Amino acid sequence: MAEQAREKQAGNDTSQPLFSTEEEEQVVRKIDSFVLPMLCLVFFFQYLDKQGLSYASVFGLIEDLSLHGSEYSWCSSIFYVGQLISEYPFIYLMSRLPLTRFVGITIIIWGGVCMCLAACQTFTSFAAVRFLLGVSEGAVAPAFVTLTSVWYRKREHAVRVGVWITMDGLAQTIGCLLMYAIGRTSPGALAPWRTFFLICGALSCLCGVIFILVVPSSPQKAWFLTPREIEVLEARMALDRDAGDLTHFSLAQVKETVRDLRSWFMFIFGVLVTMQAPVLTFASLIIKNLNYSSLQTMLYTAPSGAVQMLAIWISLAGCYLLPQNRCLVVMVMTIPPLVGNILLLKLPLSAGWALIVASWLASCLPNILALVLSLSASNVKGNTKRPMVNALFFIGYCTGCIAAPQLWKSDAAPRFFEGIVTDIVTWCLLIVALGVYWYLCRSENRRRDEMRAHSSQITFHPGDDLTDIQDVQFRYNH
Repeated sequence: MAEQAREKQAGNDTSQPLFSTEEEEQVVRKIDSFVLPMLCLVFFFQYLDKQGLSYASVFGLIEDLSLHGSEYSWCSSIFYVGQLISEYPFIYLMSRLPLTRFVGITIIIWGGVCMCLAACQTFTSFAAVRFLLGVSEGAVAPAFVTLTSVWYRKREHAVRVGVWITMDGLAQTIGCLLMYAIGRTSPGALAPWRTFFLICGALSCLCGVIFILVVPSSPQKAWFLTPREIEVLEARMALDRDAGDLTHFSLAQVKETVRDLRSWFMFIFGVLVTMQAPVLTFASLIIKNLNYSSLQTMLYTAPSGAVQMLAIWISLAGCYLLPQNRCLVVMVMTIPPLVGNILLLKLPLSAGWALIVASWLASCLPNILALVLSLSASNVKGNTKRPMVNALFFIGYCTGCIAAPQLWKSDAAPRFFEGIVTDIVTWCLLIVALGVYWYLCRSENRRRDEMRAHSSQITFHPGDDLTDIQDVQFRYNH
């Protein structure tokens, strides 16, 4: 009989109702049917907006705006300056406001800002709008990590984060094909890159409205769940001793976050993972400077997205096979982009297709981002601490994305020596940082295992706002 009843209370309190395997699976299916697709849709459009700069550069943006020297690089960096500035107030707002409503409003705003890019005529105006675009998009990724940890159990985080991060690769492929189609059919009165930003912005606004309508403001208000299924949802999350999405701010958790070394490793990961991000923006220029036309460049860049998606699902398979060793999986998955960068550095420019394939390998970044974000979702608890650590990661993320493009000057094409060498060095540093983080988490788990027999368990009640440090029954994924 499949009715494998489970006790909800992690602290040996049996006062909570029981639920069966079938009930839990039904709840997860409904969450996967309503919440997860919306996370995917929003992340798809966010990445499409970001990558729009790469496509626009191939279809005349640099010439139309008379960009010189490092101005194109600053068009990339300024976006993350805005995102970095927005992280600080968002730390507070994400712990005080209903997350889905807050995120939905920012999506609509960023769609409107994206359409304004089509009206820019100078570097100054384009950079200013890119800055505002970064501000408006600052809440999305940190909020999505929090939403994943609110709706799903720890063992489910890697796959769900991987699913919505997969949208990066899908957006890369569809974006190239969309730009190709616009390039072939766009009327001469409006540059293809301007048409691209108008379409992306309008679709993003529509996406924001749908997100607000579909995603509940909290698990307890899930319109697609019955009262019994909401009970099951709360009970299954209590097994991970999670309080859910609360709306209060804890100064004590702020202090704990600052003192927790593992929190700062998330900042370090954010920097090191994104120092290689410019290869995504400049890959199109690398290919175009091999004497391909703009339309050919889009077609030859499109498979990069498929390679990224394949890398993500190989990474998730690694997490499935080694569920408690995500750091090891990340270390192994750094090999393809590391090899890709080395090939970009060493292959002769006459290599043609070999350089194109090398650019595809070097672009395998989203899978690393997915695994690191899943570590953050699984290893951090606390209504205030969780968004703070997520924000620390994305502050590091923005820092890397601001600094790195300055090493990729448009006049250094197609070799981009300084940028590619930086990629190689930071990949190696990321491997070292992951090794140290693995040691910290594994050592703490062993310490808690040893003290378990000599300490009384803390009884957890649904709604209790415990952090990962306060909850001695909590175990870190490493």
